[in-house]
Amino acid sequence: MATTTPDGVRAQAEHEGGSGDAPMTHRQIMEALSGLLLGMFAAILSSTIVSNALPEIITDLGGGQSAYTWVVTAALLAMTASTPLWGKLADLVSKKALVQIALVIYIVGSVFAGVAQNSGMLIGARVVQGLGAGGLTALAQIIMAAMISPRERGRYSGYLGATFAVATVGGPLVGGVITDTSWLGWRWCLYVGIPFALFALFVLQKTLHLPESRRKVKVDWAGAFFITAAVSLLLIWVTFADDKYAWLSGQTYAMVGGALALTLVFLFVESRAAEPIIPLRLFRNRTIALASLASLLVGVAMFAGTVFFSQYFQLARDMSPTMSGVATIPMIAGLFVSSTVSGAIITRTGKWKSWLVVGGVLVTAGLGLLGTMRYDTPYWHIALYMGLMGLGVGMMMQNLVLSTQNQVAPHELGAASSVVTFFRSLGGAMGVSALGSVMTTRISHYATDTIGTLSPEEQAAAGKAMGTGQLPDMDALPGPIRTWLESAYGHGIADIFLYVAPIAFLAFLVTLFIKEVPLRTTGALEQAQAQAPGAEKEPALG
Repeated sequence: MATTTPDGVRAQAEHEGGSGDAPMTHRQIMEALSGLLLGMFAAILSSTIVSNALPEIITDLGGGQSAYTWVVTAALLAMTASTPLWGKLADLVSKKALVQIALVIYIVGSVFAGVAQNSGMLIGARVVQGLGAGGLTALAQIIMAAMISPRERGRYSGYLGATFAVATVGGPLVGGVITDTSWLGWRWCLYVGIPFALFALFVLQKTLHLPESRRKVKVDWAGAFFITAAVSLLLIWVTFADDKYAWLSGQTYAMVGGALALTLVFLFVESRAAEPIIPLRLFRNRTIALASLASLLVGVAMFAGTVFFSQYFQLARDMSPTMSGVATIPMIAGLFVSSTVSGAIITRTGKWKSWLVVGGVLVTAGLGLLGTMRYDTPYWHIALYMGLMGLGVGMMMQNLVLSTQNQVAPHELGAASSVVTFFRSLGGAMGVSALGSVMTTRISHYATDTIGTLSPEEQAAAGKAMGTGQLPDMDALPGPIRTWLESAYGHGIADIFLYVAPIAFLAFLVTLFIKEVPLRTTGALEQAQAQAPGAEKEPALG
């Protein structure tokens, strides 16, 4: 009988140059995870590094608020729609090959994004980037779960959380410096993740050794098509609602009805597929169903914070891209601390539900307080509010995935992990799309409501500045007009956080009903190897 390490980890069977019974040490685990962490770092960097550069990117490419929103949404849409497919493929074929393919796709997307000549080309390239990023984020969780037991996974999930935090804080800072450096320019923000991705390819080839899957590949392409179509139509609707048409309009009824019809077709296809993209039986498990719902709601809060802060600091407080990145450090510090500390304590105690509940309280409180900010709110107030939000997100993000992975059989680990990631990305994509449209309306409302404070000549100039449909160049505006517009942006963006706070509160309520199940002490590979060759019976969910 093969031995296990104190961490409860069995070495992967029949890997190159190793014995199938040799235990994995902490060092071996970290070597195997190093390439995954590099890949995740590149994927997260690609999304955060452009956040502070986006105002300048969109201005340079001649786009408006809609293009600003879609540069973010396009990557989230591709990541969301592809996550279930990556997860299912991970249950069927080589996980190592899949993560390397995801890295290549990400690199190709980054190259095309860097040479974009207009906002449409940039949005298309971001779709390709999102496909690769979807694979990297989903597969990192899946491969880690395959090697490490749920009980010990909290410790290593902390490393994922730390990587997320470092990339999130480093991205805006590096992006700001690159954008503010005249001999570099914003295009290098889109190239900078490529070296990390290339290095990750090299490291993964050397250190990641997983057993080859011998299952026959039966990819549910029909399911993948219908879920992608349903999500895409829904995101197109929320992006243009309240801008191109009213929330209650013929276009809304058509798009929402179409998305619902496509979802019903997807559910019909999944119920009859041999290898469904999202096994519907998973949702009979209360923990998985509630964790998926909570992830959807948390995704809205998490992505709203990371996307709209850059506009607040640059357009409402006249910060440079570099200083805009520095200003978000309290949120990322909170995320870094809570994800690493909670992971370490969960590994020692095996208790995880209390972290979800406390995280829900902190996210709700942070967002509610952020909803009170204005363009002249003292920064230390905003820093405190961001810190609370970051602490809450760090406690919830990884542990929702952990609670789900602890519920399933080894052969469904990829699908189950990707379900939670899918709903988190879906919430983020829908949130960014809808809130971007709402923000535009709120800013216009406050600008119109306060324009009477300007002189008639200033009102005429202000009307021209607002009528271009593009993001304003604050430095080119006269002082009174600039203050008037900064006030409108500060109040309009604050409303977004105020609207998201009840959504975070719903996530908190959902976590109250998640049942805490003791964490397993064996990893998925060990569970699979322990099964007798003829044993086909699956453990009951829940």
